[in-house]
Amino acid sequence: MDFNDVSLTALRVFRAVAEQGTFTAAAAALGYTQSAVSRQIAAIERAAGAELLERRRDGVRLTAAGRVVMRRATVVLDEIGATARELSGLPEGAGSVRLGWFPTAGAVLVPRALAALRRTDPGLLVIGREGTTPALVRALRAGSLDLALLASAPPFRAPDAESPPLVLRTLTERALCLALPSAHPLARGDFVDVADLRGQRWIAGPSAGEDSLMGVWPGLDERPEIVHTVRDWLVKLQLVAAGCGLTTVPAALAAAAPPGVRILPVRGGPQEQRRQLLARLPQPPTEAVTRVTAALRAAALEADLPEGQR
Repeated sequence: MDFNDVSLTALRVFRAVAEQGTFTAAAAALGYTQSAVSRQIAAIERAAGAELLERRRDGVRLTAAGRVVMRRATVVLDEIGATARELSGLPEGAGSVRLGWFPTAGAVLVPRALAALRRTDPGLLVIGREGTTPALVRALRAGSLDLALLASAPPFRAPDAESPPLVLRTLTERALCLALPSAHPLARGDFVDVADLRGQRWIAGPSAGEDSLMGVWPGLDERPEIVHTVRDWLVKLQLVAAGCGLTTVPAALAAAAPPGVRILPVRGGPQEQRRQLLARLPQPPTEAVTRVTAALRAAALEADLPEGQR
């Protein structure tokens, strides 16, 4: 089989595996069986005459040949997508940017930036998607995202060890906060003392990273009582409003808290800082990417202003 005969389906499957990090996750994302994904990858590797994916215990990684194929495959698939949009009557406008973000960034920061862009650059198309920070980094490396908003916690290491390093810009660095039911005794003041967090009930979230108790205040000197495990941040906050427990949130999420929830700082221990990073590959950005970057920076600065100055 010659590489000229590789199908678009094989290219899409290959990109999905590179983005998702495993054959299983790619199959789930595409709605395929794992064996179908394996067959497509085997076919494209036969056509390339080289191994495109390094199989490892923790997933897959692109080989040198895989990076070449991914770079070209991304161009082909993007052109097919642009053709489909043009045929359906969607304007190409002033360019397009593929933007990814971690879940809580989509609550406040991203909508503010996109609203501003609709006023200043109505012809600019932003194609967005939500994902975990590791998944977004893989998508950047695979060439299927132009920009990504990533979450970072101390000790603030680089999001991956691949080469070349990603270009990273810190948009915000703010202290982690606590979400409490408004009727909770700890919600009466302007802050919560860390000593008062012992014995509380927690609403946590599953995490593939090191922080397996995401949602529990870091560094508690006891085994926390987790009453609910929830992935969606909005569901977490609704459970807090219902009086079901406490959870941690980034400070920026305060603007999206539902009625019945107070977002308060925690004092009495080390400050738990969290960063929002804007990441891209190190090639020169397009004009469209530069405009989206500027809008995200402006939205981040606005979020840090006092309420009366926004």
